[in-house]
Amino acid sequence: MTFTSQLIVERSAKGSRASVKEQEYLCHVYVRNDSLAGVVIADSEYPSRVAFTLLEKVLDEFSKQVDRIEWPVGSPATIHYTALDGHLSRYQNPREADPMSKVQAELDETKIILHNTMESLLERGEKLDDLVSKSEVLGTQSKAFYKTARKQNSCCAVM
Repeated sequence: MTFTSQLIVERSAKGSRASVKEQEYLCHVYVRNDSLAGVVIADSEYPSRVAFTLLEKVLDEFSKQVDRIEWPVGSPATIHYTALDGHLSRYQNPREADPMSKVQAELDETKIILHNTMESLLERGEKLDDLVSKSEVLGTQSKAFYKTARKQNSCCAVM
């Protein structure tokens, strides 16, 4: 992973963002104009927009905490940047870390609920149509019954 990350960073232009497929993973690289670079390696299901948001936040914070002189010669043993673990744990679930992903998930859930509601309304409409046709048949039958009963009772007179 280290070799692949270094190779991708070396081949990327300053101020660029890119996603490179390596086996079953995607390597998201962001090289800033000041030559500070970061790479996120994630599976293909992880949203690239969220990965680049993570990279931007980490690189901005890193550039504020670590002197620029230490960037080219530093290593994990010599540079102490403790905020990385917090960012990585927060970005494990992209829906919670990224507001846009959260909104998109809520929209998807709302769309499913609306779809189910529309289906039930259509079914209810079909049932109402059945009830209307049955009531029309009952109305016709009751008129026929009334006419038949009237004819049968017309011979008798009540005193």
